[in-house]
Amino acid sequence: MRSGAPAGHDGIFHETAFYGSDDEFLAVVLPFLLDGVAAGEPTVSLFGEHNQRLVRAALGPDSGVVLIDGDGHYLRPAVAIKRHREMLARYVAGGAAQIRIAGDVPHPGVGVPWEWWARYEAAVNEVYDEFPMYGLCPYDTRTAPAEVLNHARRTHTHVVSADGRRERSAVYQDPREFLATAVASWADPIEARPAAVELVDVPPGRARAEVAALQAVAALSDDDLNGLLVSTSEIVTNGLLHGADPVRLRVWAEPGRIVVTVTDQGPGPADPVAGLMPGAGPGGLGLWLAHQLCAYVSLQRGPGGFTIRLIAGESAG
Repeated sequence: MRSGAPAGHDGIFHETAFYGSDDEFLAVVLPFLLDGVAAGEPTVSLFGEHNQRLVRAALGPDSGVVLIDGDGHYLRPAVAIKRHREMLARYVAGGAAQIRIAGDVPHPGVGVPWEWWARYEAAVNEVYDEFPMYGLCPYDTRTAPAEVLNHARRTHTHVVSADGRRERSAVYQDPREFLATAVASWADPIEARPAAVELVDVPPGRARAEVAALQAVAALSDDDLNGLLVSTSEIVTNGLLHGADPVRLRVWAEPGRIVVTVTDQGPGPADPVAGLMPGAGPGGLGLWLAHQLCAYVSLQRGPGGFTIRLIAGESAG
């Protein structure tokens, strides 16, 4: 039997909350965690350093809540999904009827680009739905931009207030509908400059060589450079095989980072999980590899076509 709001519900039950102070944060999160422990459910706190410190101090020792470093867990959406699914599967194999997880994903208010985390919040409604997960994702109104708060309402089925009231989100959207309309305009600031490389319908090997030549400017680590080269090859190949001509490659570089965009005239993958799970949609394995290997990956549809953006090194919020 599942406890609390998801009682009688199958799959993921996905809530958000909004708070404007540390006290409001604790008023939302502590009952969620403590009710899970009282019900004998695996209960996980997955917050960044500041919020996790608040939770730890409020709970005290031996609370029964599993505390996991959210900063380390939420490095990249595809990595977070893999870790989440492994954790959920272990708990279900151990007999859990429900698993409670409270956590906060990165966003521009803390200096992190948002597009792929917006996709994550939408996609989890599908990628975790085979598990009895009860998720709570609070957002800090002091730091989260208005767009992020809007997207939280559109990707979570329910909204919880600090006084315990729970309402169904009036603007919740199916993940496919959300991804068709959300986060269409973000570009890295470096893209305001002329591109160091701009080529059309370039073979993957040539694309790789052009990016590698910019290592003289960027001086990336070997891991970052090799990950970007593999990702560039995969994304250019996907554009040529699954997109619509022309396929345009642009590359920018500065010390510490390289930005690659690949644009074709097709609609892009329809699957909201594309890139976040291996093999989702045409060319999905290559897109998933890019999500594992790059500091940031964005997928955007617009009047100019479908663009995949790869960033290696430092990403810009």
